[in-house]
Amino acid sequence: MNRNLVLVAVSLFTWGVGEGLFIYFQPLYLQEWGADPLMIGAVFGAMGIAMAVSQIPAGYLADRLGARSLMIASWLLGTTAAWVMALAGSLPIFVVGLVLYGLTSFVLAPMNSYITNVRGNLSVGRALSFCSGLYNLGAVLGPISGGLIADRLGLKPVYMVGAVFFVISTSIVLFTAKKPETHHADLESTNSIGILRNTRFMAFLALTLVTCFVLYLPQTFTPSFLQNQHNMSRTTIGILGAIGSLGNAVATLALGNLNAVVGLLVGQVWLLVFAVIYYTADLPAWFGIGYFFIGGYRLMRAMVLAIGRTLVHPQQTGLAYGMVETMNAVAVIFAPVLAGAIYRVDPYRVYSVSIAGILVVLIANLIIFGIIRRRNTHESQT
Repeated sequence: MNRNLVLVAVSLFTWGVGEGLFIYFQPLYLQEWGADPLMIGAVFGAMGIAMAVSQIPAGYLADRLGARSLMIASWLLGTTAAWVMALAGSLPIFVVGLVLYGLTSFVLAPMNSYITNVRGNLSVGRALSFCSGLYNLGAVLGPISGGLIADRLGLKPVYMVGAVFFVISTSIVLFTAKKPETHHADLESTNSIGILRNTRFMAFLALTLVTCFVLYLPQTFTPSFLQNQHNMSRTTIGILGAIGSLGNAVATLALGNLNAVVGLLVGQVWLLVFAVIYYTADLPAWFGIGYFFIGGYRLMRAMVLAIGRTLVHPQQTGLAYGMVETMNAVAVIFAPVLAGAIYRVDPYRVYSVSIAGILVVLIANLIIFGIIRRRNTHESQT
């Protein structure tokens, strides 16, 4: 396996440990600062805006300036943002750190472009899912520790420990090569038309936006739901979060070799199972099982990138990844706001609405990709 790919994966593993410490407690910490559900949704929406505005420029620059420099910048910014959150003494300062942390998601397009270039003999989907899986494997370790620390010392120390892990992760990624080799298979593609005139890719982006929105909708307020509606401690929520991270790791590592379209559909089915369990369950064990299936979201995102890359020229990889991640970011802007409004009326309705939405999106994806497959089969026969 390529040395640079291993370094990125190990750095992501370490980052996953640090982020896993606090990520599941974000809405609880905001609530502790005095934010209500609608405000919490708005804060996460602001994070989504920060994510959205950065993706396309970052992908464009990655294609022209190289992905590694943007990766390093994001790692440094993320570490800074973590320390801002850890040392914040008021809600506004914490929100600034949170939004800055959301801005670091501009790394996604450059990082995935870099991973694609250094993947060696691995497929794009396998390489992306491998790195995502290592990140999520690290994230398994964080939530349990974070919950234990939060119950004994409060949430502030959780962020401090997480920031220390970010420093370690940044140190590792600095050892990656400046000029990764380009995979020879990139020569196979001949689709060099302007990306904005690529109707297949633009239609795929629209489908991606709707899919990401619906699958993200039930996730934002799940920690609040567990604490407020089921009286669970932060330690228990941390354990459930670790199970969720394990589900992410299993989904991306074990299922990363699936055909991209099949993986995309499997990811949606997993989120459907998650929403159904949380709507109907009342025992902690069932909530743990449900959280495991949240891993379908990570699998879906890796497969969306793998599908998207087949629709563009290799030299447009970074820009294409940036546009795909923008769709995900737009979903992150609006889904938490809608979830917050629904949660304030009836917390259980977040999951019932999500179940209906996921079913519609799953059927739509089945129909659309079924038509594409039949069309491609017909064209190959003629």
